[in-house]
Amino acid sequence: MSGFTGRRASGASEQSGAEERVLTWGTSNAMLPLVAHIARDVLGHQERLAALYAEREQLDRTRHSLGWPERSRRYQVAEEVARVETSLRDVLRELDALGLTLLDPEQGLVGFPTMVNDRRAYFNWKPGEERLGFWCYAADLHRRPIPAEWTQEEIVEKPARKGRR
Repeated sequence: MSGFTGRRASGASEQSGAEERVLTWGTSNAMLPLVAHIARDVLGHQERLAALYAEREQLDRTRHSLGWPERSRRYQVAEEVARVETSLRDVLRELDALGLTLLDPEQGLVGFPTMVNDRRAYFNWKPGEERLGFWCYAADLHRRPIPAEWTQEEIVEKPARKGRR
């Protein structure tokens, strides 16, 4: 069988171990509201850290000639860096607990593990996208459009209802 193989699992996903998790497109797409919030947090924390690191570097370069207000700010920056780094680690643990992977931290690109052609792959999404529209192999992060047939819901026929007697 070639193509997306996530439908072989009974239920939405399988997990025999953290590395073996396989999600369907439907399950992955349903997770997007939560994942979008987490991805925004990741990007926000990274943006804040970049600004703090730049400020800390500037303060560290001139630390021997700083007056009290600048020394005080240097200590505040160090404390805030520690707090934001802790928050970022917590947010990344949330992704990990969901079985997801941050594929590109700069873009906020999140990978939802799946299998394609019997190879590890990811459905992937980044902030600004309305739904899961791309996938990539785990070893090759080139984003490819998800074929329409992968997004079709499986139709389960219900038994015909018998008339009342």
